[in-house]
Amino acid sequence: MITRKLIWTLILGAVITAPFTISHTTQAEEKIMTKSGKEVSTDHLTPLQKKVTMEGGTERAFQNEYWDHKEAGIYVDVINGEALFSSTDKYDSGSGWPAFTRPIKDHLIDEHEDKKFGMTRTEVKSSETDSHLGHVFNDGPAESGGLRYCINSASLNFIPVAELEEKGYGEFLHLFEEK
Repeated sequence: MITRKLIWTLILGAVITAPFTISHTTQAEEKIMTKSGKEVSTDHLTPLQKKVTMEGGTERAFQNEYWDHKEAGIYVDVINGEALFSSTDKYDSGSGWPAFTRPIKDHLIDEHEDKKFGMTRTEVKSSETDSHLGHVFNDGPAESGGLRYCINSASLNFIPVAELEEKGYGEFLHLFEEK
């Protein structure tokens, strides 16, 4: 006959002898969904990169990584590595931010009206990640089309020409061939 004492002994025995596992909770990986439906981690971004790319922030003029950078290569989206700009189209605009006359491929950049801070500007975003890059103005060099893409360094990573092939950007080597 099963008694209450036996039932409680079985229940408590099972609970006490049940295997215990200690799990360490870690912060969940932060990800965004790209336009093409791919999940991309944003855990590698610094706080400034997150503020600029995901919150539409702006870094300080003349105090950013690429404003006076002159090495030959390409500038890629800091989130997903998509090629966005080339040093062959970079120039010193005097603004304190990297300035380009055009994107490396037009379809990789989206433009949106921006009415923040009491002015109307054209915001530039990465088409694939929808990340804020900067703004485009019509005061660039006339001989190159008249546009100035004023871009936050924090939204970019730089890939030198010597590393293009090994890092999977070999298709852009033609931009640096002697003409």
